[in-house]
Amino acid sequence: MDGAVQQAANTEAVDALRVAGLGKRVELPTGPLTILEDVGFSIKAGETVAIIGASGSGKSTLLSLLAGLDTPSSGEVWLAGQALSKLDEDGRAAVRGRHVGFVFQSFQLLPSLTALENVMLPLELAGADDAEAQARGILGRVGLSERLGHYPRQLSGGEQQRVALARAFVTRPAVLFADEPTGNLDTRTGDSVIELLFGLNADAGTTLVLVTHDPALAERCGRVLRIDAGRLQA
Repeated sequence: MDGAVQQAANTEAVDALRVAGLGKRVELPTGPLTILEDVGFSIKAGETVAIIGASGSGKSTLLSLLAGLDTPSSGEVWLAGQALSKLDEDGRAAVRGRHVGFVFQSFQLLPSLTALENVMLPLELAGADDAEAQARGILGRVGLSERLGHYPRQLSGGEQQRVALARAFVTRPAVLFADEPTGNLDTRTGDSVIELLFGLNADAGTTLVLVTHDPALAERCGRVLRIDAGRLQA
């Protein structure tokens, strides 16, 4: 194999995420709106990366594109070695199911399921035989052993986000996307959730991609990407 080709192949092999020429435009009654333009970067396996920017800068749109939840107008995203544009919606969902975990600002727990059932769900969807044992174990890790049978409405915001963290990590994803994970929490609760997030991430060796407007939180990551008016800043 040619040396340059081999080098490129080796680079791709250790990239958890790679983005090239990424753009997103939407049509409005007033005309086209460019949300992202010509964004490109790569994230190595095991890195912790923060994406920061002002409200409306395009950072949440970028996260949706990275996870294959939305499709770009131009460019490409490679997630776990898969070119997402080559996959249909079911194919992208399959890649997420195998490789990705999510933590959202709004928790997004299923209200009709208990804490234990919420954490068991991704394991059951993956066909795991020991879903309950794994879910109990990680809920204990986040300090919720006594809350397994509680529904989301019976939990505080901090407890709900701990359940969300447990659900995100229980499948040991290669990549975890966190979108403003402390946005709905008070400072003290948010700090404890972030300590858990980074602790679980270090234990699992997961690649963490964190969207935040909080500079102090961004500094906890190994690298910071700044989005300004849809463009990646140097």
